[in-house]
Amino acid sequence: MRKYEGAFILLSNLEEEVRNAEIEKVKNIITERQGTVGNVNEWGQRRLAYEIDKKREGYYVFVEFTAGSDAVDEINRICRISENFIRHMITVEEK
Repeated sequence: MRKYEGAFILLSNLEEEVRNAEIEKVKNIITERQGTVGNVNEWGQRRLAYEIDKKREGYYVFVEFTAGSDAVDEINRICRISENFIRHMITVEEK
């Protein structure tokens, strides 16, 4: 088990219920695989540094968690499949 931080940018025009469901989906993947979810920081809607898929704004969410590599692989898979995520990145936290 390692400590990770996930940065997720969701579509800015999503309804709050859909956005919360996507965040919960990520958290459930972590807990189903014996991981723990730490801080969840929602930065809210922000302007993107550059246009991505003709989108100028996104909803930023950062999740700190401890999990195995299988959870990270599944989160990456889900984020690539879902059309609600513009971008995502998971990094290992330094000790």
